Amino acid sequence: MTVGGKSGEPGEQFVSPTVLGGHLRDEGCSRRDLWSFDTEEEVIEMANDTEFGLAGCFFSRDVSRIGVAEALETGLVGGNTGLISTEMAPSDGIKQSGMGREGSKYGTDDYVNIKYFA
Repeated sequence: MTVGGKSGEPGEQFVSPTVLGGHLRDEGCSRRDLWSFDTEEEVIEMANDTEFGLAGCFFSRDVSRIGVAEALETGLVGGNTGLISTEMAPSDGIKQSGMGREGSKYGTDDYVNIKYFA
């Protein structure tokens, strides 16, 4: 830990803003933090190295990097935006972040059994 990390009074659920330093990628707290990278492949590997997959965002000046969206193992992906949910698109996660979806015409799929009768 570089700075911060002080908790409040006993019984309070508060920790002051904290900056972590060093290479903590394999530790549990690193599953939700930002890390530097050298290649596109490396950052995709780091982003997907988690049991969760609700949403992901990436920002780039290079439009040819749109393939990152396909490579991210998430239910929702934003490219050059952090505002990625809308009522017209299905919202769901993958891995441990979701079972089923909500929104759009696909939102009721988990509640419907389709049956063919001849």
